Amino acid sequence: MTTAPVTPTYDTMTVDLHRVDEAFHFAATGVAGVTLDIDGSVAIGGHNAGARPMEMLLMGLASCSAIDVIVILNKQKQVIQDFKMKVDGQREHGANPAPFKTIHLTFQLTGDLNEAKVRRAIDLSMNKYCSATAQLRPTAEITWELEILA
Repeated sequence: MTTAPVTPTYDTMTVDLHRVDEAFHFAATGVAGVTLDIDGSVAIGGHNAGARPMEMLLMGLASCSAIDVIVILNKQKQVIQDFKMKVDGQREHGANPAPFKTIHLTFQLTGDLNEAKVRRAIDLSMNKYCSATAQLRPTAEITWELEILA
């Protein structure tokens, strides 16, 4: 007996974007109905009225991983008092396009935390669960470090 091939199904995500001014200021609204401002740099005629598109990729990576880590640690009854991240992305100067070549995340957590559990949660996020990491990994080397603050 032969089985029919499984056809994957896909979830659709829609973002609406509209131009705010005559330059590069845009307003983007996503599924949650929240509107974000996006703009280009002054060097290309923007007004710094919003985040730049490549910054938003780093923000997406940081928040995607942060959600994973918090969910995992909450399931393990770890007490997080504060959670911060810093993300540094390196792009080739003058290249066009200029995808990120390296990205380094610094996780800064405060709380009653078992360091091994936090490291495992970050590892699971970065290597298994975070969709943003999966998107960026083909072009960027992604590394991370952990700081547990008192």
